[in-house]
Amino acid sequence: MRIAQISPLYERVPPMLYGGTERVVFHLVEELVRRGHDVTLFASGDSRTTADLVSPIARALRLDHDVTDALAPHVVLLSEVFERAEEFDLIHCHVDYLAFPFSRLVPTPTVHTLHGRLDLPHLQMVMRHFDDVPLVSISDAQRHPLEHLDLTWAGTVYHGLPMEEYPMGRGGEYLAFLGRISPEKRVDLAIAVAKQAGIPLRIAAKVDPADRPYFEHEIEPLLGDPLVQFVGEIGEAEKPEFLGGAMGLLFPIDWPEPFGLVMIEAMACGTPVVARPCGSVPEVITPGRTGFIADSIDEIVAAVRRLDRIDRTACRQEAEARFSVAQMVDAYDAIYEKLEAGAPLA
Repeated sequence: MRIAQISPLYERVPPMLYGGTERVVFHLVEELVRRGHDVTLFASGDSRTTADLVSPIARALRLDHDVTDALAPHVVLLSEVFERAEEFDLIHCHVDYLAFPFSRLVPTPTVHTLHGRLDLPHLQMVMRHFDDVPLVSISDAQRHPLEHLDLTWAGTVYHGLPMEEYPMGRGGEYLAFLGRISPEKRVDLAIAVAKQAGIPLRIAAKVDPADRPYFEHEIEPLLGDPLVQFVGEIGEAEKPEFLGGAMGLLFPIDWPEPFGLVMIEAMACGTPVVARPCGSVPEVITPGRTGFIADSIDEIVAAVRRLDRIDRTACRQEAEARFSVAQMVDAYDAIYEKLEAGAPLA
């Protein structure tokens, strides 16, 4: 099958540091190529892929400080894809609703994986207008804000990771926080839990320019505690050691997280996750096997003190069974076949 994959331009494929969507696109594309599909990846020019690469810009936007308008290169990107639509049997978009109007203008079957939150008010109008566009959710919970709309869901496909890149870790004496510093990620709760539990916390996180004031005013003053170590943003090569060396990952989010790739990264290393019951968390974590779900600080602290009851090998095995690249691509392959054949999606 000739497939076009459209990645956001904010990060390269795969990202050098933070970037969940682009990482998922990378693993999807590489496995599709391995399976014999003819794949063209539309992404930033510094991307690395075995597929054919088409790029409207030389570098990912987060690394190119000369770019002041992120929309412009994405419009060019989508134009380049859909002007060539007849060259493909299927187009798979990962840029959320930006590609919806383009996909209606071509006969080539097009599917859109939604990677972001769907509870924002402006999305109601967009999704209602484009109710015929085939969509993929990355968790069932992601769909909840749009349940009242009759949308064209092609399926839910959980993210997958190459488990061989996340070796089992032995654990250690610290808790880990991995992601980005922002109000909804609640690193402040992670710090409060570590202090109350008396357990060291290592924070590996990026700080976006938009979140810099929040970091400086709300989080930086909390980093003086001797139990708290701010590592900063880390790359893929550093993640397995960071996660595998932790006794547990804290994921105290305060928003409807559509998936939470870091949870399965930790589980792949055998590291259990303690998370608040928001968004996809109840779909990803199996309590007592891959971690615990808790809400208040006291509940999270109590869960942390039970982490030694989790069998790290069993945690790893569940990650392998549920969140492999092969499983992810099997699910997408089935959706592609339905779309190409014109079969009903529901």
